[in-house]
Amino acid sequence: MCGILCVNDDQIDMSVFKNSFQKIAYRGPDCSRILIQDQAVLGFHRLSIMGIEASGMQPMHYKKNVMVCNGEIYNFRKIKKELQEEGVSFSSKSDCEVILPLYEKYGIGLFERLDAEYACVIYDHQKKSLIASRDPLGIRPLFYGYTKDTHKIAFASEAKALIDFCEDIHPFPIGTTYVDGQFIQYHDPITPSKENYQDIDSAAQMIHDTLYEAVKKRLDSDVPIGFLLSGGLDSSLVCAIAQKQLSTPIQTFAIGMREDAIDLKYAEETADYIGSDHTAFLMSKKDVLDCLEEVIYTLETYDITTIRASIGMYLLCKQIKQHTNIKVLLSGEVSDELFGYKYTDFAPDEIEFQKESEKRIHELYMYDVLRADRCISANSLEARVPFSDSKLISGVMAIDPKLKMNHYGIGKYLLRKAFEKDDLLPHDILMREKAAFSDAVGHSMVDYLKEYAEEKYSDEMFEARCQKYSYHAKPFTKESLLYREIFEKYYPGQAGWITGFWMPNQAWEGCQVDDPSARVLSNYGKSGE
Repeated sequence: MCGILCVNDDQIDMSVFKNSFQKIAYRGPDCSRILIQDQAVLGFHRLSIMGIEASGMQPMHYKKNVMVCNGEIYNFRKIKKELQEEGVSFSSKSDCEVILPLYEKYGIGLFERLDAEYACVIYDHQKKSLIASRDPLGIRPLFYGYTKDTHKIAFASEAKALIDFCEDIHPFPIGTTYVDGQFIQYHDPITPSKENYQDIDSAAQMIHDTLYEAVKKRLDSDVPIGFLLSGGLDSSLVCAIAQKQLSTPIQTFAIGMREDAIDLKYAEETADYIGSDHTAFLMSKKDVLDCLEEVIYTLETYDITTIRASIGMYLLCKQIKQHTNIKVLLSGEVSDELFGYKYTDFAPDEIEFQKESEKRIHELYMYDVLRADRCISANSLEARVPFSDSKLISGVMAIDPKLKMNHYGIGKYLLRKAFEKDDLLPHDILMREKAAFSDAVGHSMVDYLKEYAEEKYSDEMFEARCQKYSYHAKPFTKESLLYREIFEKYYPGQAGWITGFWMPNQAWEGCQVDDPSARVLSNYGKSGE
């Protein structure tokens, strides 16, 4: 991950800009630079991943235009070759160097040609304006706001870098480009591929081949790569596919509570089977409570399930940073949104199932994708998410939703069937119902958080304090109030960054629950065993 902060305002107080820029320095500890170009100011913190030499540092120039980009361009080698054949020369091995020549050739149409996860800001010298764009799923974070004194637009990787000198701060829309004062959507991530999949076999084959390719392209790196392995289906598949394609053992990592780590044994079983170099870490009640405020500040959210699931991931990434030389981590996010959660077993029909999937994909950047980015980048590492691959998502969205619903007695059946013949994983891992990450690290973690909140607020205090936040996403448990008050401490009045609490679809029978955890659903079954 890298960090960017850009503003198109020659009246900006540079001391405020520098202090704000420093807040996200952890995103790119290898090198930092601030460039003033005409009236624009562009700041870049670099985490060197591709083209790690000094020549790959940003901001980058091409002719008179300037660019900063936090991204990985997976098709950059193909693009670079085509541009070189047209006479364009390059000075680095950085994947991002292709962006400005593409802008020169295609204008903002360049972004439709990228197979990438990115957040990018270009200063157009001729227009004297900033152009910004974000990948279709929002894997890379981007926020925008307007300067308090002159109402000029500014962009940053995280909202905390805008809070001191901007107002009206918002998440940058996914799959969208900002140009000439307008936000223009260039791609909707739920757009299905042109080929439809109406039977199980063709759908499974597409999933198999596309996920293989999605993992393969994310193994391209000039620095060491590691893998988060929870022991559940999604991360286990990513690890197994990667190990199949590499000649040396991959490094896998897991974490769980000291008392009742549900998934550590499954992670170890998977690691033994695929032959990875596996490390497991343990965390305590003290670790959980001590890092809570730091995690919420880092996440910039008050959402219950995001915070719960982030604690283990944040502590795990901290251990990886401290004890290894790894700089890139592959993880298993985005599978649930494509193939279903425990609660989508209650979808009344295939139309509702598909609508729910579309909704969750559109909102990913506020929840699981946000968690992966912040937990990993806060520890100066880069996240890569194979299930977020645009080709995979468009393919899955083209599958007859009847096939994706749980008619099989086991969730995510299509994904499991896609790899049934490969022997990539032990059969009991491939066919095991997975617990949510916040439960998989141990039920005790959530129980400790709830107990802490219960001790902090009396019933009377809870009722009174919740009224302060009735304007948006009103807390409904003591735990949710605890998170909201910590959030408001750092980001007062900014609750609108998140549409609301991630919860099962309350309109469906069987989903009228008061907690986001799948543990409270009647079909949880053996997921947490």
